[in-house]
Amino acid sequence: MQPASIALFEGNLLLKALRETDRALLLPHLDASICRKGDTLFEAGAEVTRITFPCDHTVITLLIAMMDGGSAETATIGREGAVGGVVSNGRVPASTHAVAQIGGPILRMDAVRLQEAKRRSPALRDLFVRYSDCLLAQVLQSVACNALHPIEQRCLRWLLTLQDRLGTDVLPVTHELLAAMLGVQRTYLTRILRLLQEQGQIKVGRGRITILDRAEMESAACECHGRIREHFETVLGAVYGTDGLVAVDPPDPIEGAVEPDPLHTVRKARR
Repeated sequence: MQPASIALFEGNLLLKALRETDRALLLPHLDASICRKGDTLFEAGAEVTRITFPCDHTVITLLIAMMDGGSAETATIGREGAVGGVVSNGRVPASTHAVAQIGGPILRMDAVRLQEAKRRSPALRDLFVRYSDCLLAQVLQSVACNALHPIEQRCLRWLLTLQDRLGTDVLPVTHELLAAMLGVQRTYLTRILRLLQEQGQIKVGRGRITILDRAEMESAACECHGRIREHFETVLGAVYGTDGLVAVDPPDPIEGAVEPDPLHTVRKARR
């Protein structure tokens, strides 16, 4: 791995939102690397020792894998966030697989170094608490979506989420990948994509899906994508352009406020 450069540092919106003093706490400990499509960053049950920040168009997916070989996506993370010990303090067993859905540049650092930096900077700590809350919200909304909404709406939600993180109309995704993310058979998904194409919302090509009418897709999708977007805007200060996320501008911490505990949020959700 190579030391992180300032240019690559700004390829991740979460890191780019940091003040110079907080950047200085992280930059010496960040290593630059390239992950390829399909690379596994960590597996369920393995100890998570490093934080990974996707940069530019890199996208990481958190997957739950079953004993019968099936799997389903629980969260999609791009340049707006990070994976690996973000909600916890790191160095605990992972509950999911983290796989590079779209390869590209990443920045990585030891989880212990991040915790040290968070202890030294209330602003840095506040930013990661806010992001952890948004990541949990995405996971929990995905659970509800998978249980309650038809595959057509789930497919649209997933495509919109991916476009948010890529900022482009052309999504480099295959039928096989999308079927795996949604936990359905490829033949079934192919019929769904054909229907969406006939409706003029997308165009299906070899190894890619092109968004033709985002507004119509947002109207036809379930409310899950809109709810997560609103949560990211409110809690993290996410800024959306016409094609998705373009910046993170977190609200100023409330002086004297007690910081929420992301693990407490998980425990409450399980009750």
